[in-house]
Order: sequence, then C-alpha cells, then structure tokens
Amino acid sequence: MIRIVLADDHPVVRAGLKALLAGDPDVDVVGSAATPEEAVALVRQLAPDVVLMDLQFGGERTGADATAEIHTLRQRPAVLVLTNYDTDGDILSAVEAGACGYLLKDAPPDELVAAIRAAAVGESALAPAIAGRLLDRMRVPQLSLSAREVEVLTWVAAGASNSRIARELRITDATVKSHLVHIFTKLGVTSRTAAVAAGRSAGIVR
Repeated sequence: MIRIVLADDHPVVRAGLKALLAGDPDVDVVGSAATPEEAVALVRQLAPDVVLMDLQFGGERTGADATAEIHTLRQRPAVLVLTNYDTDGDILSAVEAGACGYLLKDAPPDELVAAIRAAAVGESALAPAIAGRLLDRMRVPQLSLSAREVEVLTWVAAGASNSRIARELRITDATVKSHLVHIFTKLGVTSRTAAVAAGRSAGIVR
C-alpha cells in the first residue's frame, strides 16, 4: 500500500485527487494539507511514502520550501510535484529542493498514478516535456538559477547586503551565503559585481 499526503491550497483540487486515487486499491490518501507548513507537519506525523506537492500556496512559503524541509527529515517520503507552474525557475527550484518528480495538473490520470508508483520505489517521475527542458538547462548551466537564486541575485543587483536580503526573503544569513555560492558557481564568477553583470547579460536580472 502506497500512503500519500496531498498538499495543495485548493480544497477542490485536494478533493478531486482524493476521489481519483480512491479507485486504486494500492493507494491510500492518509492526509491532506492546505499550506507548506501543514504538509511538513503531516509528513512528520504520518510518515507517508509519497507527497503530492503543489508549488504555489498563496503565502510566503512555497512547495519547494516545504520539499527542501521534508528532504532533511530522517524518514523522508518521495515528493512528487503536481502543479500548474512550468517555468524553468519553478522546475529547477523543485528538483534542487529534492523533488523526485514533476508533473503538470493536466497530466492524464494514468500518468499520475504511474508517477506515484515510480516515486514510491525511489524512481524519478518527470513528465517528458519537463525532462527535456531540464536537459536543455543542464547544457546551459550559466542560466540554470533557481527561482530563489534569481530573487537573491535581484537583491544583490539592487545593492542589498546579505543581512537585508535575509530579512526581505525571511531566510538566514547563512542561507543567503549558500545561495550566493551556488550563483557564483553557476555563472562562473567569483564576485557579486561579476554575478550581477553576468545576470544582466543573460537577461536574468535588470
């Protein structure tokens, strides 16, 4: 039996997914969450096998944030992103946070169930179009900044200090430094000024 937690801020979506999955005797929806915080709490409480995670919840925290937190737990489930959002930044932030799969909400039901089964046994479950875009991004690493890294670089371009960026994004100074290390590596630079210049040249920031 595959035990699942649903995480989506729309009650109709949660109800629809629960009804859809109720027809599969090998799947059991053990909980549903309306916020990233609830999703993490349910994972701690219920220890599911798979979490179906939306990306945007209408608040400060995202599905990628929750995925990253879940990925630090000792008994962590597979996180399968199911969302309407398919920008490169969204995809990369989810995968970098630890998601094992990424599907869009218009995926056929049989594709969703197959992805859940794959996730439950530790396999990746990327929609073909998403997988292709990730490969394209890997071939152009200087553009592969996550959504959060783009936010950090945008604040750097505005002249903000690490402390201010941390306050604005509600993260720690250490997390800001970690993002900057990743940004420098991806852009092939060694300073904030060079990162901003590279980001502007690539059209990532203005």
